[in-house]
Amino acid sequence: MDATTDRIAAFVTTLDYAQLPASALLHTRRRLIDTVACAYGGCASAPAKIACRVAATAASRPPARIWTSGTETSVEMAAFANAVMVRYLDYNDTYISKGSGHPSDMTAALLAVAEAQRCSGRTLLAAIVVAYEVFTALADAINLRDRGWDQGLFVVLGTAAGAAKLLGLTHAQTGDALAIAVSSNIASRQTRSGELSMWKGCATAAAARAGVFAATLAASGMSGPTAAFEGKHGICDQVSGPFDLAPLGVKGGGYGIERTSLKLFPSEFHSQAPLALALQLREKVAVADIAAIRVQTYHTCFSEIGSEPEKWNPQTRETADHSLPYLLAVAMTDGFIDAGSFSAEKIHDAGLRALMRCIEISENADYTREYPARLVTQIEVETRDGRRLIETAAHAKGHAKNPMSDDEIDLKFNRLAEKWLSAERRALLLRQLRGIDDCSDVGRVIDAMRIDG
Repeated sequence: MDATTDRIAAFVTTLDYAQLPASALLHTRRRLIDTVACAYGGCASAPAKIACRVAATAASRPPARIWTSGTETSVEMAAFANAVMVRYLDYNDTYISKGSGHPSDMTAALLAVAEAQRCSGRTLLAAIVVAYEVFTALADAINLRDRGWDQGLFVVLGTAAGAAKLLGLTHAQTGDALAIAVSSNIASRQTRSGELSMWKGCATAAAARAGVFAATLAASGMSGPTAAFEGKHGICDQVSGPFDLAPLGVKGGGYGIERTSLKLFPSEFHSQAPLALALQLREKVAVADIAAIRVQTYHTCFSEIGSEPEKWNPQTRETADHSLPYLLAVAMTDGFIDAGSFSAEKIHDAGLRALMRCIEISENADYTREYPARLVTQIEVETRDGRRLIETAAHAKGHAKNPMSDDEIDLKFNRLAEKWLSAERRALLLRQLRGIDDCSDVGRVIDAMRIDG
């Protein structure tokens, strides 16, 4: 195996739960709760229903289950279907660095493997930390977005690493799993450009499923490419360009999972601070009095959710939650953003469309230079009588530098799960997730996820 594969495999096979500091375990439990919450928010969506129908036709020995129904399926399809639920609302965690993405897309896959293998909660937590560490280290080193490749590369490698940990693979087998995963699963970023489809929320679920498959093959003796990253026509040649992977494990900022961010609103991460600003400005000006809204932000925010013409004319839910004009119009009009903010009726609302036409978004070169250390956005509202109101923010609530509290995470969980679980069931599941270190079989937590009725 090449040096990059060897370095990752060495980390995966040597990390142990006992090595993990309290801070890393605390953040891992919090992200586990947030991930399960997001699954309840997305479980009734059309993509989740499709994924669950397909999953119901599959089987494996041992099986894994679809979280909300308890239906047995194959480990790979449980990984996919449950990850589609998690990802649907675009409400799950995010990592922002040279590269970016949603590392909790991997968690559903790791829970599927852990359930099938009857792993303990401690083994699961170690595997999640491993997966996040691989994901964040790669994101620190590689800018996939500007090269036209999707974040699934980070997801498939992190999932393969975490699954290898759960399956107890050797160093050599882990290297094979990583090599198979990365050589076979390079996705283009067209998934997240222009008008967005259902696949926007499913692409990384497919990557997570592929990571599980790669680890399963390696566990059965399948060998992978010998120089997946650094060899001829490998990842460095074809996808990423040369890169330096920093040492994996505790660095100045702790484990990678400690540097990830949660979301207060169910929308693309770079909209989080602008939405908070919009809600502040709404307290000072009536929508009817607005003549113009001018947004200055950094390049990634501008190019991702504020530059394409489709963002001023969204036709799908997936485009709307990636449209800064739409999101700002809803926030200014309704005073909140929630899952109901993306109905077909709302997306085509004439009043919102009129307000969107008043919104201008531009890149501020100074803000771009500060990214990703600071995610600065300024919003100026000009009123019809000539007043100008300005608000600026750098880190929205939920950002790693402005974290949500346990109470805020619990509130998010209860809001998303209350339609499906009674108050008693929600309290029980929260206790199990917070106390997962003491769980001898992760399957017991999966038991508690099944929806009432």
